[in-house]
Amino acid sequence: MFQLRFTTLVEAPLTVAFDVARTLGRPWRSPLREVVSVRADRDVYAGRVGRGWVTHSRRFSATGAGTLVDEQVDWETGLPGVLDGLVDQVVLRRRVVRAMQAHLDAYAAAAARGALDVVQVVGAAVVDGRRVLVAQRSGGPYDGLWEFPGGKVEPGESDLSALVRECREELGVGVVPQAFLGEVPLDGSVAGGASGTSTLRVWWATLADGAPRAHEHAALRWARADELAGLDWIAADRPLLPAVRTLLARL
Repeated sequence: MFQLRFTTLVEAPLTVAFDVARTLGRPWRSPLREVVSVRADRDVYAGRVGRGWVTHSRRFSATGAGTLVDEQVDWETGLPGVLDGLVDQVVLRRRVVRAMQAHLDAYAAAAARGALDVVQVVGAAVVDGRRVLVAQRSGGPYDGLWEFPGGKVEPGESDLSALVRECREELGVGVVPQAFLGEVPLDGSVAGGASGTSTLRVWWATLADGAPRAHEHAALRWARADELAGLDWIAADRPLLPAVRTLLARL
């Protein structure tokens, strides 16, 4: 069996990176069948090519700069003995590399274009010592639930610029983003965008100036790591709690 791995960073949220990859498919002449598909996480395709077979797997992970896509291509030629390795080294491996390089260039460009049509949401885990600021929603379907403050990214605005702006508007404070904590796909539509394409991206941040005030929330509180699980969270923020607890434990 022969194998190659490829890594690509695309400037798009998880959902866009996954959906665009599925739309473009794989750069192989013979069609592959779907074996595993978990949206915004991973997929695996496999099939016969000539006398041999190919398995092409992808895994998607969030970073502060976008989505990291790790791809692995495994294949066998189906040829006997020494001929197997000779054909791979002289012909197949070079073809695989050329096909994947062209495919990944087109994929990264398509994902970046697709990201422009998505309304992105950002959140801030504002930390002071070993406490994190949490905010209680006021009104609407999430009334009374807790979240990390933040909001929608405006057209032409970067995620981090939106994070700083939202904290100023919602809390009356200046913050300094420190590190990316995680990303969660959102159900439904956000601000008129396509259903199921937006994600929530959360950063650890520290206070730069001001004292937090609840301009748009029902209440604010500083919570320790052991208090987070006892709050009634909106669904999107709950998967990020382990990363926040880990952060608080090491500060």
